[in-house]
Amino acid sequence: TVVGPEAPLAEGLVDQFAARGLRVFGPSKAAVELEVSKAWAKQLMWYEEIPTAEGRIFMEPWLARNYVKEKGAPIVVKASGLAAGKGTHVCQTKDEALQAIEDIMVKKIFGVAGETIVVEEFLEGEEVTFIVLTDGKTVLPLATSQDHKRVFDDDKGENTGGMGAYSPAPVVTPALHNQIMEAIIAPAIKGMARRGRQYKGALYAGLIITAEGPKVLEFNCRFGDPEAQVILPRLEGDLIPPLEACIDGTLHQIQLEWKSEPAVCVVMASGGYSGNYEKGKLIFGLDQIALMKGAKNVVVFHAGTAHDKNGNLITNGGRVLGVTALGCDIKAAIDRAYAAVGKIFFDKVHYRCDIGHKALERS
Repeated sequence: TVVGPEAPLAEGLVDQFAARGLRVFGPSKAAVELEVSKAWAKQLMWYEEIPTAEGRIFMEPWLARNYVKEKGAPIVVKASGLAAGKGTHVCQTKDEALQAIEDIMVKKIFGVAGETIVVEEFLEGEEVTFIVLTDGKTVLPLATSQDHKRVFDDDKGENTGGMGAYSPAPVVTPALHNQIMEAIIAPAIKGMARRGRQYKGALYAGLIITAEGPKVLEFNCRFGDPEAQVILPRLEGDLIPPLEACIDGTLHQIQLEWKSEPAVCVVMASGGYSGNYEKGKLIFGLDQIALMKGAKNVVVFHAGTAHDKNGNLITNGGRVLGVTALGCDIKAAIDRAYAAVGKIFFDKVHYRCDIGHKALERS
């Protein structure tokens, strides 16, 4: 069993399965604190000297307000707990930051997840996702990727769970790859072990490449969504052996090979996401994907979908479909993904039109 979403991980599903002698992939409840509490993760990074944004942890709104008034803007306000990828507020003005503190800590828009917040400096740079597999000792990096978190083109609007992604991320050079492994991943896993929270599973580091080097924005204890949709289709061979090796502590025996072709995923979302949106919209055109030129290089991942009483496919969430395509180069992958998106329709559909643009500019 592979436990993917953060909620069952946080509830300790891996521990419960393992206690019953079941083979299960994923970190323990104790290790998942790295994602469940941004405040805890921040303290780990400070103690282990893992590069991250300068900031403070607050449990009282008035202290957070005073800090914002002292530091000014732009500044970032984060709910410490799980908030479905929407708990980070990048504030361009002091007023925005003060409002974010009000919304999270006083109005409690994220419930108990916002009882503690992290307020940190705004970092300039290009974001990248770096995911590894680990059995607690050996670390095996997956292909790099880049997520597009903002809801609108040109990285405008609110943060979401992710509106699209591509892999590999050309911004991660071989030298930078080594730096990330040595300065971020290795000390994080060693630091977890030192605290009696041995980490086994997939570890996701959300990074920003600044002028000073890579810094951690967040850790997640799972494969990213939509990052997994562009990383895993590029994997040569079976995913199961490395997952089994993580469980057995034999990851040192595993090597991963990757297809040279880039992959691009475009998320098709319900209109209004990441705020209020309607469900139950009929989805058309999926049958046309198989008729496309290069259809074998297109995969449509279902997320927020369901069937109505008549068996029709309908929307049932904010992020509805992840349309992934591989291509001989990044432009071909982008073009193929958007060609597939163009064949699918539902009322009030929303998607970004610039997924992969940073990779395209570098090519």
